Amino acid sequence: MNSQVKNNEFQHVSVELTAEEALALTGVRFNGNPEVKAIARKKVRDAFEKTFDFSHQDKVDYELLK
Repeated sequence: MNSQVKNNEFQHVSVELTAEEALALTGVRFNGNPEVKAIARKKVRDAFEKTFDFSHQDKVDYELLK
């Protein structure tokens, strides 16, 4: 993936996740609610898109939830 930082400076990326979403990103599985990980990944991706300029994006699992 090719990316550039917008405004040519390094920035912090902040994402607000629920406890379940944070756990899902560490590998914990929620069999009763499998989309928890997909939602968390979407939040992280959205935060990165606000910070970085991506020249090429691949489809990922959370885009199917739209």
